[in-house]
Amino acid sequence: MKQNRISPGKRIVLFISAVALFAVNFLPIWRIDLDAPQYPEGLNLYIHANKLGGNVDIINGLNHYIGMKTLHAEDFIEFTILPYLIGFFSLLILVTALVGNRRLLYTVFLLFVLFGIVAMIDFWKWEYDYGHNLDPNAAIKVPGMAYQPPLIGFKQLLNFGAYSIPSIGGWIFIGVGAVLLVLSGMEFRKHKKLKRRSMPVAALALFSLLGFASCSSGPQPVKVGVDQCSFCKMGISDTRFACELITQKGKLYKFDDTHCMISFVSAPGWDKNSVKDYYIANFSQPDQWLSAGNALLVHSDQLKSPMGGNIAAFSNETEQKAVAEEFAGTTVSWNEIVPK
Repeated sequence: MKQNRISPGKRIVLFISAVALFAVNFLPIWRIDLDAPQYPEGLNLYIHANKLGGNVDIINGLNHYIGMKTLHAEDFIEFTILPYLIGFFSLLILVTALVGNRRLLYTVFLLFVLFGIVAMIDFWKWEYDYGHNLDPNAAIKVPGMAYQPPLIGFKQLLNFGAYSIPSIGGWIFIGVGAVLLVLSGMEFRKHKKLKRRSMPVAALALFSLLGFASCSSGPQPVKVGVDQCSFCKMGISDTRFACELITQKGKLYKFDDTHCMISFVSAPGWDKNSVKDYYIANFSQPDQWLSAGNALLVHSDQLKSPMGGNIAAFSNETEQKAVAEEFAGTTVSWNEIVPK
């Protein structure tokens, strides 16, 4: 029936999407970047549809010391199945473009979303297994420490910063999903003969999807007994003095004291211009973050912060003055203590 036919323009877009998706078999889909002082150039792990790439041997050598299993493509059944699944969806989208059936488009979209969800769950389980099932006889053991990389975004693992993001193949995969979503939404709107020309439901859903996939750019809650200071590597135990900084790239570092945060950005080789925001916990309400530049600060040796910074932050002058009097402290500003 004509009402179920997709327009020629949309079918061309589907054809291009099918070809692009098939190309994912020859491109890296995901990447995990590791940076640490001893590796200034960083280490990279690239995950393809059927293999691993990048600095696999070096990463395996480092993993051996902390008890993680070494990475070998033959150990993953996913590398055998994934190329066929990508080929299957590429062929299915191509058939949809040739047939031009609206209901088939809906079916392909739903199957593609289901495949994406299952793939991300499987990826998370793989990371969890490698980060938690450690060799008890490893040379380096940190009680209670796990090394699971982030699913997406940034995570600090000892002195390594791990950044997990889609690679070019992954972005193509996301792009094809977005195309299917938008075309399905447009066809749904056309079929229902909507008269008002407003932003389609599909576009709103796409924005929500992209928002979900992006990393948070704000400070995160501190988990006492779990999170470690990025400078001194001690467990964060007193959230009243906790600090965080976020880089221009969205990487987040947690600290147990202003002393550690200032020492961290004062270290040789650190680019102070790479910092986007500094945050300090509200001394009176530790679950509330204050922008360091706007926070009202008190310095007193009687505060006894974990690493001797002895600085507390407040959101209003009443609390600031009360604590300054109680602990015989002085009021200071962030610009007075942060290195220029």
